Amino acid sequence: MLDIQVKSFNQLSKLELYDILHLRSEVFVVEQDCVYQDIDYKDQKALHVLGFKDHKLIAYTRLFKPGDYFNEASIGRVVVAKAYRQFKYGYDIMNASIEAVEKNYNQNNIRISAQCYLKDFYKKLGFIPVGEEYLEDNIPHINMIYTQSH
Repeated sequence: MLDIQVKSFNQLSKLELYDILHLRSEVFVVEQDCVYQDIDYKDQKALHVLGFKDHKLIAYTRLFKPGDYFNEASIGRVVVAKAYRQFKYGYDIMNASIEAVEKNYNQNNIRISAQCYLKDFYKKLGFIPVGEEYLEDNIPHINMIYTQSH
């Protein structure tokens, strides 16, 4: 099980922010071989969901209230360090993120922009694909909506 912490941008320590940016860069830029601007000045508006294993950041998402990214609340930058994916921590970090959206924004309608190869993963969490696939940073994506309540 992960040690989950939810923090605003101002609550993050410098080390936590560095670890977040390192993990996101490691996966989204290096592993996925995708040159894009990860640091987008949206982190300041987001809530950050950090997943630690043995005091090491290994999973992460960021959350937005309705209107800050999509019309609905949203979860983005979903990432689990490669060495830890076999343990299904993606489900832990996403379930914690859904709960954090419900608790902090009083919302159970959540939109994500999912990488298409992860569609089945998100379906298992209750997300439903909507619309057509599209390319974002040369990676196929699809919008998905979560509307269940726990």
